[in-house]
Amino acid sequence: MSVEAGSENRTEQDRRQQSLATSAARNLATTTKSVPQMQEITSRWLLRMLPWVQVEGGTYRVNRRLNYAVGDGRVTFVKTGDQVEVIPAELGELPVLRDYGDLEVLGELARRCRQQEYEPGAVLASFGSQADTVFLLAHGKVEKVGSGPYGDDAVLGVLADGAYFGDQCLTASDGIWEFTARALTHCTVLALTRQDVLTLADRSVSLHAHLEQVRSVPEQRTNKYGEAAIDLSAGHVGEALLPHTFVDYESAPREYELSVAQTVLRIHSRVADLYNQPMNQTEQQLRLTVEALKERQEHELVNNREFGLLHNCEYDQRLQPHNGVPSPDDMDELLSRRRGSKLFLAHPRAIAAFGRECSKRGLYPDTVDMHGHQVPAWRGVPIFPCNKIPISDARTTSIICMRTGESEAGVIGLRQSGIPDEIEPSLSVRFMGISEQAIISYLVTAYYSAAVLVPDALGVLENVEIGHWR
Repeated sequence: MSVEAGSENRTEQDRRQQSLATSAARNLATTTKSVPQMQEITSRWLLRMLPWVQVEGGTYRVNRRLNYAVGDGRVTFVKTGDQVEVIPAELGELPVLRDYGDLEVLGELARRCRQQEYEPGAVLASFGSQADTVFLLAHGKVEKVGSGPYGDDAVLGVLADGAYFGDQCLTASDGIWEFTARALTHCTVLALTRQDVLTLADRSVSLHAHLEQVRSVPEQRTNKYGEAAIDLSAGHVGEALLPHTFVDYESAPREYELSVAQTVLRIHSRVADLYNQPMNQTEQQLRLTVEALKERQEHELVNNREFGLLHNCEYDQRLQPHNGVPSPDDMDELLSRRRGSKLFLAHPRAIAAFGRECSKRGLYPDTVDMHGHQVPAWRGVPIFPCNKIPISDARTTSIICMRTGESEAGVIGLRQSGIPDEIEPSLSVRFMGISEQAIISYLVTAYYSAAVLVPDALGVLENVEIGHWR
């Protein structure tokens, strides 16, 4: 046999399998498994940080001091191509037209609004000139500039989509602009003149009567928050005659009913009976269903139109970033609007954008320890991530700041513990029976809501841009 032939035989023997392959060995082995994983689960800081109040009877009533401030809402528009129109009923957000219900007249007023376009830097209204027009801001940003204490310009505020100004001219004929309104971005504005309103009032008995009623109502004595004043005396000596007073309450306080999130979980009895090792199928199905229910619960607490935080923030507690990005100055302004702020809530991308702005200025936000987690903070107030805060198509979002707690007149969560078949406070799993197809059904239910006890407990920094990297 040649040397070459011997080498070939040894190589062929080496190629033959000499031990049991792993693929065959696995048939006799028990694999180690993880519990079912779920990408939807988040930290849910809002659910953790809200102080929860027990609500008996399913309804929580917020009693407040009588408040005379009305009409601080926002106006909604309809856009068709490049034409913008105000929804007639939305004109009722103006204080002068609050509670006026003639939709036909409101529709005529809406048609009299003239669309105007302003480029950045353009002046919509000048300080000291006659105020004879109501401006409805459909899109863009406008800054209100007044005189500072030393004669220089001072920014009094920034208005954005849905805001309005100049509505006082509808009842005051000799009013002047007390600030200059200047466009920060390209703005689309609807203008309604005082003359147009008065002309229509001459033909409409109901509108004329409504305006006369508004003019005839005496100016109410209020504090700076719009609440009915409490007469007090201080600094007097001797037997001074003390004022008589009382604290008036709202006659129709707001009530919050517990909302509900539910689903029916179905499991085949054969799966529940036979496939329970090493993990119980029913327990795992319930665990993931409850996690999804809690995620939806936090989403509703942020976005629900009835009780969600973003929709229940008062207009005067909504701020606009001066340069679009979430700067330290904007965060300071948000903090300054309330006492005892306990937390910020922001989308993770908004937190990253704020971090970039701090880095540009050479600032390094602190961190605080929360339940073993290092959370970024600004001025000692933790900034919690919340991916339930939406990001618009224009890559803008909001940052929420709030004071919490019933004793602090803050924001509270509402729930009712002790419900039947409860597995967690205000969360139950009820057995619903077995169908003829041998499918077991469980009703999974969570009851919850949130309440803002006083308006300044909640503030929002809106239209925060998160796409700037320069």
